[in-house]
Amino acid sequence: MSSHTKSPTILPPLDLSKWRNVPMWLMVIGGIGAIAGVATNQKQFAFSWLLAYMFFLSLCLGSLGFTMLHHLFDASWSVPVRRVLEQMSCSFKHMVYLWIPIGVFAPKLYKWMEGGWTQATPDLATQAKHPLFTTPGFFISSIICLLVWWWLSSQLRAWSLKQDETGSVECTRMMRRYSAFGIFLFAFSLTTAAIMWVKALEHEWFSTMYGVYYFAGSMWLTMITLYVIVLLLQRQGPLKPYVHDKTYYFMGSLFFAFTVFYGYVTFAQYFIIWNANMPEETFWYVLREKGTWWDIGQIIIFGHFFVPFLLLLRIDWKLKLPVMGFLFVWAWLMHFNDMAFNIGPVLHPNNYHLDWRDVACFMLIGGILSHFFIKRLYSSPMIPQKDPRFAESQDIYVRQPDQYVEAATTTVVEVKTGGHH
Repeated sequence: MSSHTKSPTILPPLDLSKWRNVPMWLMVIGGIGAIAGVATNQKQFAFSWLLAYMFFLSLCLGSLGFTMLHHLFDASWSVPVRRVLEQMSCSFKHMVYLWIPIGVFAPKLYKWMEGGWTQATPDLATQAKHPLFTTPGFFISSIICLLVWWWLSSQLRAWSLKQDETGSVECTRMMRRYSAFGIFLFAFSLTTAAIMWVKALEHEWFSTMYGVYYFAGSMWLTMITLYVIVLLLQRQGPLKPYVHDKTYYFMGSLFFAFTVFYGYVTFAQYFIIWNANMPEETFWYVLREKGTWWDIGQIIIFGHFFVPFLLLLRIDWKLKLPVMGFLFVWAWLMHFNDMAFNIGPVLHPNNYHLDWRDVACFMLIGGILSHFFIKRLYSSPMIPQKDPRFAESQDIYVRQPDQYVEAATTTVVEVKTGGHH
């Protein structure tokens, strides 16, 4: 066994019992703040809710995307962490309900909705994007996206749990089939949601890379979050025998890869718009160069890309807890800034403004999702029980039955011929 696949350094057991009630406290405090936010300033609450929702939607979409990629590439190293990804992606059941405030306060978010359901006199920018940029188009496309994610995540989890019971090869094939056509549904629905819920705040703007931009940030945030969750579960005990240094190395490598990919997509979008110099495209960046939004943009450039990129150039730092723990907190801050950079200037065009309603909505949505994630995580086996790649993930070579027959036949021939061929 090579050195990088040995069991990780033994860390002392981690007692998280005192943190058990944190999700509940987050829900209570965040719920009170959200109610107060609706009562005091509905427009600010609508933007705060959208900001928190799009942040946590990144985790749900990223986990669903990684789950399907696991099946499509028939990966072995990710088998021990596959169930964690499945549990994270199953949060779409709750994301459907949590989307309701966005639908209720949509007219306060999107100025092109001021015409209501009929929208008799839309502006030229909206006319060019009919029928999607209409009130019926907004709700229909949003509902379709949410149902597609809910259905895909539910089906993948259902077949995964059935695989635990039967070990049938049909379960593996069905998960691959759902992933094969699901990855296309995932790409189109993610792009549609990013456009309709965030880019539509400034509906005049054009960008063909916005869906990829949101996708890159989602996968980036999900991988470092998965890294920390797996580490906590290993120290608690459930994943201790199954997770090795190579598992952390591959998760760290993917986090590094999406750091580069996010940097490339972000720069490409800016460069293309800057090079074309068309007013209907450049105004989006011009607005974000005003006041303290310029500072937030610089923080994203250096913090979202250069800090993790430079830290992870060393191979061994992908296995160092202080480095990865710091990057986990850093990534959450950077992604929050990234979402604020996309949403905030519409309401506060001159300066970055962190409102207490932003914090309240973040706490409420985060508390709800973490509560149900923990509850669901311990309701089923922590690892896939009968995954055909499980032995390979543990660096155990299992000889196939036909190899046994071939080996036995060779032995008989050697005995009969005295070892001569």
